[in-house]
Amino acid sequence: MKLTLLLSLALAATTTSFSNATPLDDGIGAVSLILNPDYVHNTPTQIQKLNKRYPNIKIKAGEGPVPAGTGEVGLVNVNPDLEYYGAVKVGTPAQTLNLIFDTGSSDIWFPSTSCSTAACKDHTRFNPSKSSTYKKDNRPWKIEYGDGSFANGYLASEIVNVGGVSVRQTVGLAKNVSEKLKDSPEDGIFGLGFDALLSVKGVNTFMDNAIATSGKNKTKGGVLKQPVVSVFLPSLRKNGGRNGHVLFGGIDHSRYNGQLHYVPVTQKGFWQVKLDAFKTPTLPFNKTSNPAHTGTKPAWIEHVTPKQDAILDTGTTLIILSTSAAKEIHSSIPGATLDPKLGYLVPCSLRNIPSSSAIGFKLNGKYFKVPLADLAFEAVDGETGKTCLSGVQGGQEGLWILGDVFIKNNYCVFDYSPLNPRVGLAPIKY
Repeated sequence: MKLTLLLSLALAATTTSFSNATPLDDGIGAVSLILNPDYVHNTPTQIQKLNKRYPNIKIKAGEGPVPAGTGEVGLVNVNPDLEYYGAVKVGTPAQTLNLIFDTGSSDIWFPSTSCSTAACKDHTRFNPSKSSTYKKDNRPWKIEYGDGSFANGYLASEIVNVGGVSVRQTVGLAKNVSEKLKDSPEDGIFGLGFDALLSVKGVNTFMDNAIATSGKNKTKGGVLKQPVVSVFLPSLRKNGGRNGHVLFGGIDHSRYNGQLHYVPVTQKGFWQVKLDAFKTPTLPFNKTSNPAHTGTKPAWIEHVTPKQDAILDTGTTLIILSTSAAKEIHSSIPGATLDPKLGYLVPCSLRNIPSSSAIGFKLNGKYFKVPLADLAFEAVDGETGKTCLSGVQGGQEGLWILGDVFIKNNYCVFDYSPLNPRVGLAPIKY
């Protein structure tokens, strides 16, 4: 339902369990990501919606959250890596809803049984009358997206359980959901941003409540072992899109190579970080014929961006950069073109290029790569087509967005420590 590449999708979710080498400790919760390949969609429509995902990004710095356990939530991977969501339990006894875990927003919301629109009826609706832990709040609540879609209703207090981590949480219960959200596969949104993004001021985020620290930065009743949410987004190309998860309160060290490299958050709201530079490979890509490997030419061309910030957003499918940056990247790719309606297109044959051929983004002094193979995101002329939508698009002249195309290549640890919020990054390990 969040304005990702997916507002026009329809999906019947399947469920598989996330397997872990060792049992989870108390204070750690995990939600599994589950692959569902049986899905057809409309790329032009999705791109139109995606381009309106962030009409205006202006976030003020705010004070926020920290330390304390662990829950794991498996994720549904909507083919082909379009978005990821997982099962969340709400109320007592628990009612299960499929929610997108979204670091680009902060509200938790889903439809209630008081909503009778077609969009609500096509989704799981939470029934307050069947929960013994439901508490009325009655403050009005609403959320709007850049394409004109919306949901509105009222606030309530309930027990929210993610992978075994339970918190009493203020949530938005939708009484009205716009028709544009009717075919979305997920029931609602689980926001993981900071409190500055909340629709209603004075409400704590889920992570505020799960961390629950005092002013002296000491835990007072927090349920998490660590003040972190770790994200492993699977890749259809690399591992069949399976076994993804969101881990609350812990870090799965088996899911990345090397050591985590931490990048400070420059402004709390979104997970906003400074982007030092990006780099593009020299041509041609063939290692034996590329002058970059003969010493006559550098292997990479670096484009320094000293005043550029970006956000790491699990709720956006693609990487969205400025018009000029997108042009620089695609000028290094033979056969790339700019379609006036779809955006940048690339040859689907990029999928056959070794992962060593990549673009890179420099964060806090270190480059993190995205293989050119992942820029051939999806065929636009049939499943066996020759032309693919690029995983990198332009038009974002403010904050750049490092969406799922970036995150499925780089394990992300979102650290909510109040005095030092940061993102830990490392190349993902399948």
